[in-house]
Amino acid sequence: MRVYSTNRLGVQQGSSVLFSDFADGGVMWTGKGPRQSRHRITFSEPFAGLPMVHVSLSMWDFDQKTSARADISAEDVSETGFDLVFKTWADTRVARVRADWMAIGPASDEDVWDV
Repeated sequence: MRVYSTNRLGVQQGSSVLFSDFADGGVMWTGKGPRQSRHRITFSEPFAGLPMVHVSLSMWDFDQKTSARADISAEDVSETGFDLVFKTWADTRVARVRADWMAIGPASDEDVWDV
């Protein structure tokens, strides 16, 4: 459990289309084996400490002829952002993916001075 010793808690959220590979023959649609799509998400305002980040698939479009295999995660989390990473493998064909995310962490407080 992460416990924050702050009176101010910040929450930021967003949604990102990670790719639409069926339209242009991208690797998620045409490739085989391990593949990944990595996107840097920058927070609109930095957190005062390391936030917790939750990511989820909010739209996915997989080929019906292959098994749907997916892994989505937040990596390299910092006070200013994180990497949103989607992975697949084997013969899975992914046409497009959209992911939603939410970050929760300590927020700056202008009444608290660092002296």
